[in-house]
Amino acid sequence: MSDPASGTETVLEKQTETVLALEGQWNVVVLSDPVNLASYVVLVFRRVFGFDEATAHRHMIEAHETGRSVVWRGAREKAEAYVYTLQEWHLSAILEKDAQH
Repeated sequence: MSDPASGTETVLEKQTETVLALEGQWNVVVLSDPVNLASYVVLVFRRVFGFDEATAHRHMIEAHETGRSVVWRGAREKAEAYVYTLQEWHLSAILEKDAQH
């Protein structure tokens, strides 16, 4: 049992809020890249995500034409790792909460 006077309930509520904020689906979004060659972007997608040529090309075209492409969706920790990896390859990538999930 928690003791309201000790603040135990407040700590548990904050921990629960933190866990809930991290749960859910997160998007890895690659932004349009006016610097790198299209073939380089396709190569990065294939290496980082294991996409086949057609899938990698589709995401590259989508980012080029619309300004962005959601290349991966899932748990936040993995999404953060993908964003970091894409940035190491010098692509513009961001993390965003998936509003649909």
